[in-house]
Amino acid sequence: MALPDPVRRRLGSFSRTVFSDSNRTGPERRGSGGTLDNEIVSSLPLQMSLYFNLYFFPFWWVSSVVMLQLKYPVLPDYYKFILVTVIVLASLIEAIRLYLGYMGNLQEKVPELAGFWLLSLLLQLPIILFVLFNEGLKIQPLERAVHIIFALFLTFQIIAAFLALKRMVNQLAVRFSLNEFDQLNNHPTSDYLSWEKKRVQAPWRVGQNFEEPSPSNIDWESALRA
Repeated sequence: MALPDPVRRRLGSFSRTVFSDSNRTGPERRGSGGTLDNEIVSSLPLQMSLYFNLYFFPFWWVSSVVMLQLKYPVLPDYYKFILVTVIVLASLIEAIRLYLGYMGNLQEKVPELAGFWLLSLLLQLPIILFVLFNEGLKIQPLERAVHIIFALFLTFQIIAAFLALKRMVNQLAVRFSLNEFDQLNNHPTSDYLSWEKKRVQAPWRVGQNFEEPSPSNIDWESALRA
């Protein structure tokens, strides 16, 4: 299961805009001990958090459903609707969020990890904070405890995913630049000299019959799919 191409393109563009390092002046070569191709940029703390989150979420879900059943008769009608909607939405979002987090972090896929980060920051964390601090929901001690733990998981994952995304996007940018330099270096000097000679001898024909050798550009989106 993969993200649709339009979604991947939008998330890739968003990641390139938000997480790229504007202070980077140019590509940096690694030493002989490591190369860009072998460098691992996945976040171990994020992966550990996702692993424990995966086992914690069923406990959160069961606790929320049990507490909802116990206090359902005393809740106003609109709070009944809100709580049921929150549990359903949080369950759906969490399933998608954890999947994107695992895919994005383990396979170093920027669009998936960016989707995980956005879902955590814009949807899941506000939902959990709403049910945690809204006293009209008649929050029970067990609910408060599991909501606090869930909020801590989300806060840590948002920070860890942000740092991991910055590393991944910057690595892609460096790899993109190095590939362009390698393409330039792979063109023999004689090709350029031959083209320059033809351009001087017959400048009116260069645009028609001769084409300047140029390095092939590597599309950023293809790098994101790698």
